[in-house]
Amino acid sequence: MLFNSYLFLFLFLPVTLTAHYLFSAISPRLAAVWLCITSLVFYGWWNPQFVMLLMGSIAFNYIVSLCILSTANRPRLQLAVTTFGVATNIALLFHYKYFVTLVNFAGELGFGSGRMDDLILPLGISFFTFTQIGFLLDCRGGIVKERSLLSYVLFVTFFPHLIAGPILHHKEMMPQFAKPETYRFRFENLSIGGMLFVIGLAKKVLLADPIAGYADAGFAQPGELQFWSAWGTGLAYALQLYFDFSGYSDMALGLAKMFGIRFPLNFFSPYKASGIIEFWSRWHMTLTRYLTAYLYYPVAMAVSRYRSKHNLPVGTQGVSTLGGFASAVILPTTFTMALAGIWHGAGLQYLIFGLMHAAYLSINHAWRVFVVSRTPIAERTSNRLKTAGFVLLTFAAVIFAQAFFRAENTLDAVHLVEGMLGLRGFDSLPSVLYPADINWADSWRLFAGRHLETLHVLALLAIVWCLPNSHQIMGIHSPALAKPQPTSIAFLRWEPTAKWLVILAGLLLLCLMNLHKEARFLYFQF
Repeated sequence: MLFNSYLFLFLFLPVTLTAHYLFSAISPRLAAVWLCITSLVFYGWWNPQFVMLLMGSIAFNYIVSLCILSTANRPRLQLAVTTFGVATNIALLFHYKYFVTLVNFAGELGFGSGRMDDLILPLGISFFTFTQIGFLLDCRGGIVKERSLLSYVLFVTFFPHLIAGPILHHKEMMPQFAKPETYRFRFENLSIGGMLFVIGLAKKVLLADPIAGYADAGFAQPGELQFWSAWGTGLAYALQLYFDFSGYSDMALGLAKMFGIRFPLNFFSPYKASGIIEFWSRWHMTLTRYLTAYLYYPVAMAVSRYRSKHNLPVGTQGVSTLGGFASAVILPTTFTMALAGIWHGAGLQYLIFGLMHAAYLSINHAWRVFVVSRTPIAERTSNRLKTAGFVLLTFAAVIFAQAFFRAENTLDAVHLVEGMLGLRGFDSLPSVLYPADINWADSWRLFAGRHLETLHVLALLAIVWCLPNSHQIMGIHSPALAKPQPTSIAFLRWEPTAKWLVILAGLLLLCLMNLHKEARFLYFQF
């Protein structure tokens, strides 16, 4: 079931919300059970057979978590139980996402008897598996406080985040699900959540989906694209992905708020980033947090312990040398981003995508360590032109990597990159020649007709770079678990007023008029 479908908007959501608050008036626990049931219905609507997989995963991980907590005074046994639990989750993920690819690859090398058909990938398997692996690791770390089975089931299955995130942390969510006041009806929850949901829906339906055709057409024949066409394709996909994922993130936060729940912020204008480190602190923020906590830091700490044991400098002094930088920054960064790339898919192009970002991050860190930190503070000047240049450089680097993220295979991605580098020549932009007697209105229509894709891309870039994001628009009313950052543009700050009610109604009407074709969110494939 899709958030951007008539079924969800006119049946599932109204029925779920209404019954939820009716049950909460009787018993918060009953309301929580209702949410668990409806979340399973939501998940199973696409393919009912995977509901049992989800429920089995939840049951297994909850039992393992209890075993981990009960063996706190026996560290070796606790480590063995944790390892078993994490390994089982990874094996499940491997089976559905990578097993067929590896078997077919082995067959191509002559080690197999035939080609296997692709397995149907359960929706959201990466997200609910990562969420539960994090929970098991935190059980071993002694961080877990709330142990209620009902809270745990709701923490994993709550439908606004189940399919494509955000990746939730138990210490943020399970206490909310355990509080009776969470289930109490408040009109402000519907008002704030509804506005944010509609903003997200508008991003998906009115901005992401219309530009998708340009990206699809370009990626269908990347080997034929020259410079401008290749860049047009890369930009179109970058904007489609941006508004698609930003829209989903807004809808997830808005839906959660309708039920009295606050999610962590997951998307914060990443294309405004002036460096790739900043980009990853703004793009899929909960994934970045997860990767940092469970992959990057453990490797970095192991490197630090190794260097300390061998009397090598650590910390700031350690990374200021080439050897220390390579071991303390490049190694954990490459390890983390390679796995992040593979997490998105089994193809070689996803590994390349991850390694490209590892290289970007390493270069950005090197710039900070070897250039910025060695420049006297008084000489560290910055201006709008310089910042804009860094933003454009970061954006261009991201687009090159996204070629591998989107392409069907590595060869198609290489073809697109070749076109973007001008290796197949430079096609000319559509020329505009007007008859001498043409009037202004006709000349504008002629210009718009010939430059429709260019105008479309420029309009979306203007929205990305010039307008505040949803968190800033909602301001002090933002439901995200993040510090409010209200926009300085007063008329774009949301308030519970008649003006914004009209805006909400207008946006919703436009969205409903354009729901002719239900388009899946791009992150559903992961």
